[in-house]
Amino acid sequence: MREPTDRVDDDELHAFVDAQIDPSRLPAVLAWLQANPEDAARVLQWQAQRMQLRQLARAVDLGETPASLIDVVAPTVAGARRRATWQQAAAVLLLVAAGVTGGRYWAQTALPATPEMMAASPPFVREAVLAHAVFVPEKRHPVEVEASDEAHLVQWLSRRLGAPLKVPSLATHGYRLLGGRLLPGEDTPRAQFMYENAQGTRITLYIAVFEPGQSPNPASFRSVQLDGEESFYWIEDRFGYALTGNVTGHDMQVMAREVYGQLQR
Repeated sequence: MREPTDRVDDDELHAFVDAQIDPSRLPAVLAWLQANPEDAARVLQWQAQRMQLRQLARAVDLGETPASLIDVVAPTVAGARRRATWQQAAAVLLLVAAGVTGGRYWAQTALPATPEMMAASPPFVREAVLAHAVFVPEKRHPVEVEASDEAHLVQWLSRRLGAPLKVPSLATHGYRLLGGRLLPGEDTPRAQFMYENAQGTRITLYIAVFEPGQSPNPASFRSVQLDGEESFYWIEDRFGYALTGNVTGHDMQVMAREVYGQLQR
């Protein structure tokens, strides 16, 4: 992995978490997080804190907002939401392949990226790529709950995500389940399952369960790529899935379809 030349400080990392980062700095921030797992882990912690604060704020009854104040604030809020959505998607798509068109966007290529292209990749895909980069290199603690306690792992994550989860088997492709962990997400928790083959190559399956009416539009298989890590993602009902690994695109696609088939059964 190449070492990023642009140093990223804590102010920029906080702006990244809050979707306030200058779009021109997104490639540098993503490259920095890829090369600095400790900073990436801190970013995940900040995302978790942000999610918890938002949930607490929703639980507070502030009473009815005056109509005059709504008229003043509404345009600003709408603009902020559009910027947040655009920047969250840009965090992935400025450096990855646009799976919708089948073309690839490389960091070395200064191609223009439209807001429509950015919006093609849901925010949970950015979360999946970042979580993969943080935990796959871990030697001692790659997972919270090991595969030896799979029944508890599935029950625990299903309860926390609020929907019954399944753990697909990739044994026919040479990968065994290592275990899984609970992760923060945008508004709701996420689950990550990790697999490893005999050569030590690891892949992760990231699962998002969206609140009713809040899931992105259903999507068939699409792919993104960052520094050799291929991620195939799809959306089914309230579930979003992203299978990520340093594996050839064809092999990843075959495994993604295998996972999809098992989940359907």
